[in-house]
Amino acid sequence: MIYLDYNASTPIDPLVREAMLPYLGEIHGNPTSGHALGQRVRRGVERAREQLAVLIGADPDEVIFTSGGTEANNHTIKGVAETASTRGRHLITSAIEHPAVMKPCRYLEHRGFEVTFVDVDASGRVDPETVIRAIRPDTLLISIMLANNEVGTIQPIAEIARAARERGVWVHTDAAQACGKIPVRVGDLGVDFLSLAGHKVYAPQGVGALYIRRGIEIESLLHGAGHESGRRAGTEAVSAIIGLGAAAEIASRGSDAAHVLTMRDRLEAGLEARLGDRIAILGDRGHRLPNTAMVAFVGKVGSEILAACPEICASTGAACHSGGPKRSAVLAAMDVAEPVAFGAARLSVGRYTTEAEVEQAVAMLSAAATA
Repeated sequence: MIYLDYNASTPIDPLVREAMLPYLGEIHGNPTSGHALGQRVRRGVERAREQLAVLIGADPDEVIFTSGGTEANNHTIKGVAETASTRGRHLITSAIEHPAVMKPCRYLEHRGFEVTFVDVDASGRVDPETVIRAIRPDTLLISIMLANNEVGTIQPIAEIARAARERGVWVHTDAAQACGKIPVRVGDLGVDFLSLAGHKVYAPQGVGALYIRRGIEIESLLHGAGHESGRRAGTEAVSAIIGLGAAAEIASRGSDAAHVLTMRDRLEAGLEARLGDRIAILGDRGHRLPNTAMVAFVGKVGSEILAACPEICASTGAACHSGGPKRSAVLAAMDVAEPVAFGAARLSVGRYTTEAEVEQAVAMLSAAATA
């Protein structure tokens, strides 16, 4: 199999797996227990918190562990709404957010909040001025993803956050796709909240984290005992947290960027050389993730192309329904023409992608597109 779906989920790094194994065996116990074994587990959790804090430029006490990016997003959006609803009931997000942001916002709409969904341009990029113009006296939160999961376009979060801070509005960014691929520093971004997911950075599925800037208190999503300094109830998923910490330390070294960029560019260049104007590259080619290629086989159906290449693991940019293919919400928001959008396929490379795999994928995809 040729795995080109790193944006969906990364494999667990062997060093991450190695770090986790002791916590699946001899190092066990509840991290809230006062005995020696429990405290040994607690030290492992706190070490992971420190490793993650280093990756994003935060202090460890600003990081809480969650079950993933979805929980972190829900915690932020619903927590802000419940905590600050007396001073406002308006939120701003973009039209291309992940469902883990979009659906909590829709949930709040049903409960009397107003949400402004700002448009994006043809490259999938949000105009900061559009966001700024949408800010109202009753705006509580702006939630814009750092990098889009489909086309990889990187958003101007720092510019948005500067304007928001001047107006007393909190900013959240879903950085699940960005962490480990580009530098992500909360100080540089100027955000108040940041979400990330373990299974996008070579850690296990089912673990993530939420950064909350020191001094901000919002309502918890989960209520129970006083875990995570009272901010997220539930016994910590220790082995997964250890894995996330190890993955963060590896990502902090920044050794992947040049490799994945080379693999992505080789993939795109190979397809363009073979297919010419029968293929289009979607997204902002100057501001996108180094590993992400959203390609469109013009006049074809992306799912059919991938079905003809069963050795390749990748995602499509259009879903098939009884009435035929349908553009994804992201490509529709970008106003990508249907003959192009229907042929879209997201090819995302990663740490273990090889030149040989890229060449094989180019040959197979090109053959399927010209059959």
